[in-house]
Amino acid sequence: MSPFGFGPSDDGEKPEENPENPENNPDLAALFALLQSQLNSQFGEQLPDDFSKNIQEQFSKLGINPVEFLQSLGKAGQAGDTFPIDISRDLARKYVSAHGSALIGTTDVAVFREAMEIADLWLNDATVFPANSSERKILSRADWVDTTMPGWKLTVEPLAAGLAKAMTAIVESQELPENALPITQVAGMLRTFIATMIATQLGQVIGGLAANVTGVHDVGLPLLEPAHPALIPENVTKWSADIGVVDSEVRIFHALREGAVARLFDNNPWLVDYMRTSIADYGKGIRIDVEAMQRQAEEAIDSGAIDPNNPETFSIALNEGLFTPEESPEQVAALTKLETALALIDGWADDVTTLAAADRLPSLNALRETLRRRRATSSPAQQLFSSLFGLEVSPRMSREASAFWREIRELRDLDTRDRIWSGILPTHEELTSPETYLKSIEVPDDLSGLT
Repeated sequence: MSPFGFGPSDDGEKPEENPENPENNPDLAALFALLQSQLNSQFGEQLPDDFSKNIQEQFSKLGINPVEFLQSLGKAGQAGDTFPIDISRDLARKYVSAHGSALIGTTDVAVFREAMEIADLWLNDATVFPANSSERKILSRADWVDTTMPGWKLTVEPLAAGLAKAMTAIVESQELPENALPITQVAGMLRTFIATMIATQLGQVIGGLAANVTGVHDVGLPLLEPAHPALIPENVTKWSADIGVVDSEVRIFHALREGAVARLFDNNPWLVDYMRTSIADYGKGIRIDVEAMQRQAEEAIDSGAIDPNNPETFSIALNEGLFTPEESPEQVAALTKLETALALIDGWADDVTTLAAADRLPSLNALRETLRRRRATSSPAQQLFSSLFGLEVSPRMSREASAFWREIRELRDLDTRDRIWSGILPTHEELTSPETYLKSIEVPDDLSGLT
């Protein structure tokens, strides 16, 4: 697991060695040092000029002006913002600008709206969940960043709150020097700093996702309220390159998946809370054992893993998770819930899409196989959750979930399959035994024997 999600993201592509290329992720240990220097200045301390210069170089790799960055941090703290989402937005925009974001042409609007209209008609036969809104969006990569940002804040903010609480608990337990700032002020700055760190990491992740996701719901998270389908023509076109399938089929395929998940979230608001609560439960469980971290540091120095005279070795140790605390049983349970829910959503979308397009898209099997193969190596959910939590979303579980939903539908009917979303969701273990799961949720006709 990455240390609190602060490790560098890895989308499988190595950027060119160009300091102006935003894909060169900033050294987050260096970012910490820069922000820490602002706190040190409050205590009358000063960092060496050459060190400050090195930190500024780290920021330049992202095209970020350190002064403007710190000013935005200060404004966030003064405004009392618990999560400075503007930092995520600005950083993601820089990533998108580096990748390029094609403008939406009139042809794009016409052909993708047609695909979404067709998908809506077909979905009416494949799920009991209706399309409660006629709103459909065609987005550029830059539009996707702006459109989803409020949803990202609601989703990730609890993680920042949990980590900030754990860190400030440590500060509040310490005795500071007489000339130090009041403990409440130090704790407040620390909370702002932690939120900024996670906002920075989130901005990197969102920027990377913007170049690959085909729609708003491709990540499997509720990012729009109310939920409605939205596609990114540039990425759908990129996705379909060299697979030998007619473009119109590719568009309808992605419109079906996007529309299915949008309907799922829109008709099951409790599921939105369920997903966000799982992340909040993970954040609440964060605990930091300072003594254990000190022991790890001493052992790393003794073994040579960290050289006190070489700051780069400390950065490497952080990125490799050296100082990552053990996850509590509650956190493990929260991540298990989250992973299972993501698999169920992905599997359900696959079954709905298959049912809707089975006799209508000649290349359906080829499209499904292409999607599975690509998600097995680098799915949007994998990129996101491995960066923030170190959570490996299993492609195998998604395949099991798809088979689970199909078998439920075949054993009973479409209505039974979809009504499961309003009851008790199956556990990971239950995915491989749909019949057993159905029996477990049945209400017996004769209740006289129950006490």
